[in-house]
Amino acid sequence: MPLSTHEADLFEGSRGRLEAIAYRLLGSAGDAEDAVQDAFLRWNAADRERIETPEAWLTKVLTNLCLNQLTSARVRRETYVGQWLPEPVLDGDRMLGPADTALQRESVSLAMLTLMERLSPNERVVYVLREAFGYPHREIAEILDLSESNCQQIYRRAKQHLAGRSRITVDAAAARRIVEEFLAAVLSGETDPLIRLLADDSVGVADGGGRIPARKTPILGAHDIARYLSHVFHPTDAKRRYIGGDPVFYACAVNGGAGVLAQVGERVIAVLTLDATPDGIAAVHIQVNPEKLDRITRQWAAAGPHSPLAASW
Repeated sequence: MPLSTHEADLFEGSRGRLEAIAYRLLGSAGDAEDAVQDAFLRWNAADRERIETPEAWLTKVLTNLCLNQLTSARVRRETYVGQWLPEPVLDGDRMLGPADTALQRESVSLAMLTLMERLSPNERVVYVLREAFGYPHREIAEILDLSESNCQQIYRRAKQHLAGRSRITVDAAAARRIVEEFLAAVLSGETDPLIRLLADDSVGVADGGGRIPARKTPILGAHDIARYLSHVFHPTDAKRRYIGGDPVFYACAVNGGAGVLAQVGERVIAVLTLDATPDGIAAVHIQVNPEKLDRITRQWAAAGPHSPLAASW
């Protein structure tokens, strides 16, 4: 039977929640949209009169679709060129979902999404549904066709795998100060100012996806990260020709954290996210893979105009 207006509205009312779940599970806004669209097709084909709780049914269908993608993604990422990082999303995008609590904001940070790659698919589902969306273990167990006690054990294992982080939550003003200090340091041409901002055991990761030159292994320690970034941000005519001109740098709020956005013309060419901790910036995630910057390019243009922090290189 074709969807009634009520049934169509019911799905659309759930779309934002479903996209937010899928994004946290897959780390890709594009893949999340595809998974939600597949869930819609299954909703359209289902015997909807027999579905007692549509929201629960849709969550279960979406979760199973994401579990299938997570399993195949592990295989694809074994051949991924260089380091894989999640797709960055500007704050305010419904893809990020609820951000009322520190745990919800933490669960969608680029650092946490990257760490969650360590988890098994079931661990990731349990952690996301419990931490970010407050699902009780009983409902998560029903979604995964597990016992409640098994679900609780999986949740404990997931938390153990992700333990040890001390990221701090910063407001918009503090985030901008972090970005301003960071950008001034990397554009100074000197490493010492940047070393002072970074935690001693900080980590830098760049994702070019084999399409843009990027470091293929993590950069460990403040000194090595400072040297790498000073080289990357040092202007040369060859770099200008490669990227198509002089980049303009902006402060942005990405995945609940501080970020630097670089734009050439109308195209976002890079997004750097800074993971702030009490000891300094603990991680710098550098996304330059064009496939993972399409959505944020559209978002950035729609939210403009913006005031640059640095308009010359």
